[in-house]
Amino acid sequence: MDLKGTRSLKLNDGHCMPVLGFGTYAPEEVPKSKAREATQVAIDVGFRHIDSAYAYQNEEEVGEVIRTKMADGTVRREDLFYTTKLWATFFRPELVRQGLERSLKKLGLDYVDLIILHIPIPVKPGEDLLPMDASGKVILDTVDLCQTWEVECHPYLNQQKLLDFCRARDIVLVAYSALGSQRDPRWIRQDSPYLLEEPVLTAIAKKHGRSPGQVALRYQLQRGVVVLAKSFSEKRIKENFQAFDFELTPEDMKAIDGLNRNFRYFTMDFGIGHPNYPFDDEY
Repeated sequence: MDLKGTRSLKLNDGHCMPVLGFGTYAPEEVPKSKAREATQVAIDVGFRHIDSAYAYQNEEEVGEVIRTKMADGTVRREDLFYTTKLWATFFRPELVRQGLERSLKKLGLDYVDLIILHIPIPVKPGEDLLPMDASGKVILDTVDLCQTWEVECHPYLNQQKLLDFCRARDIVLVAYSALGSQRDPRWIRQDSPYLLEEPVLTAIAKKHGRSPGQVALRYQLQRGVVVLAKSFSEKRIKENFQAFDFELTPEDMKAIDGLNRNFRYFTMDFGIGHPNYPFDDEY
């Protein structure tokens, strides 16, 4: 897919989703005010896709920024694509609306553009929010209403098989942890490899006069993956948006493809004991 000149992909319902999104998750010890400050910088820089969640507990701050930027004329609501996520406590069909309304109230917005099931592994067999088989897995061939799948995806876990599956079914793949991941001990093993120090990425970055992070983001854009960039640093936020400003060569893309080792930063230890743990099926 040639993304030069375009910054969005069309979902299967006809709406467009910006291909580069701003992620707002932060560990609990980071003040919520940081989400407010970073989201403001992101919108000012040019991000029009904001990704948050009920579980992040920062939608009040993010919503405040969005409303302020609408009020001062920086953006119109229709210029923004906002994603929230439904936590597992709201997966029962009769609770879905309640979960969405809680997010809308915190945001102070009339609607969101996309709502995602957040970590859907706890759904039990027999619950009919999504079609399940007897083991509790989503029946993939019946997810016709699915527009996006947001998954961990980076050069060490490029999810090529899942990407091919999604393309065949007109589903957009969204990458989180595209730059590796913060070493949050609740989720990430502290001895995990540091993606942004990967020699292949640093060599390609040097060749293009870019940062390894920009290369990792550009890699996803050229694969046709919607990619989320998360940072609370003003300098990094600006750098991340510059992923539109250069292109990787076919040789660069092949070299980065070669980094895949099916390595997951997120171990999901809270799921130990679940019959599908460690949740590392290819899809």
